[in-house]
Amino acid sequence: MSGDRPSCTCVMCRDYGDRDRLDNFQLRTIVHITQYGWSVVLVQPDEDGSGWAYTVGLWHSHGAPELAMFGGDVYETEEILNMLGRETAGGRAPADGERRDGVVRGQQAAFRNVEQDWSVGLFGGAVAFYRRPPPILQVVWPNGNGLFPWQPGTDLPFRHAQPWLWLHPRQHPVGAWTRRLSGRRSEWRL
Repeated sequence: MSGDRPSCTCVMCRDYGDRDRLDNFQLRTIVHITQYGWSVVLVQPDEDGSGWAYTVGLWHSHGAPELAMFGGDVYETEEILNMLGRETAGGRAPADGERRDGVVRGQQAAFRNVEQDWSVGLFGGAVAFYRRPPPILQVVWPNGNGLFPWQPGTDLPFRHAQPWLWLHPRQHPVGAWTRRLSGRRSEWRL
């Protein structure tokens, strides 16, 4: 961990007095982070929409934002996030606004900062590990023509396949992604 960022607040770095009550998910996450430097959480598709995947541990191990990816096959996104995790471990952490070639099916990916208000509803495993939302970058993939969802020439189904988490939830179009936030309390805010 570098000295130019806040100290890590994760359950590995701080004793919150409940280590004996960590669940299997949290224990498995700790084992993965200890062995590899991060873990990837898969959220399977359900009746509300497509699944997604996100990392836990990049902030702890490398001082880099966690990564999240939506709208594709969760196992494919897991592979992409692991590849990006290895690049981060090697000193090439993605940054907000960056575009990187060859990330998704040989195409470019864009990286966007995730608004913190999405964290509890979509990244509960990361919030539980850090006891607050860590910095997160969304890995945004293009369509078959190399266009990102916000670019002219993309169709509506593609635009809605990935949430636009760089927008505050109140600015995001109502749909499957905003419904996932309803009824969720921001328990990390003390």
